[in-house]
Amino acid sequence: MKKNTRTYVLLTVVALIWGTIGYKIISSLSSDPETGAQELAVSFKPLPVQKKETFAITADYRDPFLGTLPKKKKKKRLVSTKPKAPAVPEVSIRYTGFMTDGSTNQKIFFVTIDGQQHLMNAKDEIAKVTLISGSAASIRIRHNNKTRTIQRTE
Repeated sequence: MKKNTRTYVLLTVVALIWGTIGYKIISSLSSDPETGAQELAVSFKPLPVQKKETFAITADYRDPFLGTLPKKKKKKRLVSTKPKAPAVPEVSIRYTGFMTDGSTNQKIFFVTIDGQQHLMNAKDEIAKVTLISGSAASIRIRHNNKTRTIQRTE
């Protein structure tokens, strides 16, 4: 055979192969309901779960390095406690100063309770805070049956 006839035969074979490949690709891309896969009805039943066996290792043998036996754990005792009474919220109290009445020498103290300033004499009670006594440097108050001394702040 001549050189040209071989070329034509090989060119025809290559064209047929590529044509077959192209046809298969195009036919797989088209959606024909006739050529689609048939759906099978499949039922699924899971296998019953088996319980795994468990084990524990107890290390109650002599320590090979120290030569001692392990100490036994002591059982903790549960101590029952009585519920505490709810705590009364603490009141913010500040002593800011005092003044005296010139005619009677009675002292009037400036006391700030929860951000509100009050003028108090000895034995006055405001917002459950009783002023017991006072001086230029500090005052003594009673709140919730507790006596406290509060220093003067500027």
